[in-house]
Amino acid sequence: MMNVFDLAIAWNWEFDADFVAGIEYECSGMGISTYRIDPKNLHETLSNLQSGKLGFRAFFDRASDADADFLPLVSLLSQPPVLVINPHPYVVHAVDKATMHLILITSGIHVPNTIILSPYNMNGTIELQQSALDRIGIPFVIKPANTTGGGTGVVMNAKTLEDVLSARRTHADDKYLIQETIIPKVLDGKRAWFRAYCIFDETVVCWWDDTTHRYTELTQSEEHHYGLDGIRAIAKTIQSSCKLDFFSSEIALTEERKFIVVDYVNEVCDMRLQSNYYNGAPDAVVHKIEGLIAERIADHLHK
Repeated sequence: MMNVFDLAIAWNWEFDADFVAGIEYECSGMGISTYRIDPKNLHETLSNLQSGKLGFRAFFDRASDADADFLPLVSLLSQPPVLVINPHPYVVHAVDKATMHLILITSGIHVPNTIILSPYNMNGTIELQQSALDRIGIPFVIKPANTTGGGTGVVMNAKTLEDVLSARRTHADDKYLIQETIIPKVLDGKRAWFRAYCIFDETVVCWWDDTTHRYTELTQSEEHHYGLDGIRAIAKTIQSSCKLDFFSSEIALTEERKFIVVDYVNEVCDMRLQSNYYNGAPDAVVHKIEGLIAERIADHLHK
């Protein structure tokens, strides 16, 4: 006899424990059953799914981006009628910063001035001149296109061609973006750098200080007072482009009052609680997202 759970949550990052527990708490209050899948029970879960002993009605994957062992699970649970939060093909598409850079430009979104370089292992020869870097601006930022998570591989305050070459060797199979350094406007002592969370049909915006990495939830009165309403429209345009259910973007307001999308799509958001970690997301924001996930599952189950 098959044992069917409403929601399966795949996770493999120890700091996700509070977030997973929060989703379970919200689901429990709505009568939604949950099942955790982690590296310890992954193979047993796969076996039970394949033998027909286990089934799920919805699936939230926060593991396969960092651990390929979870990909067979993703494959098994990517077929209707299972509801998948952030379907894997959309994640693969959105994670490539070089691809998203071009897509967002086409969508009318302002992004940093950027030079895109092919992988070092494809072409080790430097593909630009110092004059091109001077046009981008010194110092500049170097980002791998696909290596993600917590600023992995990102070089701030780069200045020379040698800096570019050294960075490209670090992740030699990845494309690289060379980008201008964005300096945000200061609004009454706060750096106008924001993180917008898109979660289904909702957008939650936080101040995110790019120097301290400290979050503060943006209030409705602040949003109107500082004329920041455009952030939500930008976030929804990005969501239409990447088609993900849940992600975040970094958006800065410049001195010229132009919104620049600095980090395009963070497809696995860091949901550590600020009450436990200085650079975590505000607890109220995390709990709101947990509740929205539970509500989406409930809507799916009642269709």
